[in-house]
Amino acid sequence: MGNKINKIKLLLKKDGLGLTIKKVYRYIKAEYISKINVFSFIYVKLNNKKIRSEIDDILKGDFERIIIWRSSFGWNVPLFQRPQHIETQLSNKKCLIFYEITTVTDKVRTYKKVKDNLYLVNFNNRAIKKLIEEEINKIKKPKYIQFYSTDATVSLAELKQYITDGYKVIYEYIDDISPLLIGAKELPVNVKDKYEYMLQDTENVFVVVTADELKKDVLSKRKNEKIVFSCNGVDYKHFTELDANYKLDDEFAKIIEQGKPIIGYYGALATWFDYDLVKKLSKERPDYNIVLLGIKYDGAYDEARLEEYKNIYFLGSREYNVLPYYAKEFTICTIPFLINSITNATSPVKLFEYMALDKPIVTTAMPECKKYESVMIANNHDEFIELVDKAVKMNREDNNDYYEILKKEALENTWDAKANAIVELLKQYE
Repeated sequence: MGNKINKIKLLLKKDGLGLTIKKVYRYIKAEYISKINVFSFIYVKLNNKKIRSEIDDILKGDFERIIIWRSSFGWNVPLFQRPQHIETQLSNKKCLIFYEITTVTDKVRTYKKVKDNLYLVNFNNRAIKKLIEEEINKIKKPKYIQFYSTDATVSLAELKQYITDGYKVIYEYIDDISPLLIGAKELPVNVKDKYEYMLQDTENVFVVVTADELKKDVLSKRKNEKIVFSCNGVDYKHFTELDANYKLDDEFAKIIEQGKPIIGYYGALATWFDYDLVKKLSKERPDYNIVLLGIKYDGAYDEARLEEYKNIYFLGSREYNVLPYYAKEFTICTIPFLINSITNATSPVKLFEYMALDKPIVTTAMPECKKYESVMIANNHDEFIELVDKAVKMNREDNNDYYEILKKEALENTWDAKANAIVELLKQYE
């Protein structure tokens, strides 16, 4: 309860009373009211035979294993992230995916087909959850529950029941276990308990790690088995095969019209973002425009008061399907993060998308960014500004080798490759 109150306080500070009330109502409706929705329950009961037959038809399909994704990360969200990418690619590799939606973002009463072997499921609808799991339990193929290490919804008791029912667990250890990442002052007991259990159970749990720091933590707690490194990646075609006729919105177009180099960033504006670095860049390089696309994850952006700087533009988020059209207008792409326990264990999705965009990349000294030849690493603020200056002047004619490295490293880090690493691990034990 304490974490929920702290989240409400953050929302009040960030969004004001009116918007906070709307968000709290949507959350209560999604997490509580939807679970006791009598109409949805009755719908499944009245159509039980029909729905059960449809699920049985799905379970007769061409697949080698079943994976149920259980985490409160909706499908139709502005930030199309690792869960959607990984599950899409797993569905291409003979994995039948049942993906848990959130009723805040996805209008799914029971289940909905996205593509072959990939279905969205409303697990808040207890009747459809029970029906699907009953039919899955009849199938004599490997079955898995997959979830995020930062997830605070699915309980440890529920996961243990899945194990009792013959499932294995795919634990996606994707970030430092920090309360800041879930917008809380304290780590929820649910998250902590699952973390401790999943790293101890070597018989039933497969651990996917996305950063070297996370792998070190895993190896300090369990043997080097049933572990796979699968950092974040990129849908290369999504960022390279663009419609030449797409029209940008007027707000962004006016910034382009100024003719200044655009120093770009997209993603969360949170406590781990180095606001002082961006302010310094703004002051010392007034001939650059700094464009930030994304969401205010917590109150840190407002506290930084970046709106006081004339050449810093925060434009809010852009939907994933149009994001490449905006990011390709950046002169260079940046990740100006603080270096701390969170960013030491972060594999930024945007890093690989930047590579595919064919733009020079400047970041602070995050370990997962240091691995790539195409990334210019700054160890302090002055060095960051120097590298930005260098990157702004780069062009393909004089720096063709660099641009070839960008392409090479993007193609080496596709979501297809990341999902394949997971499947190959599972196959060893099936």
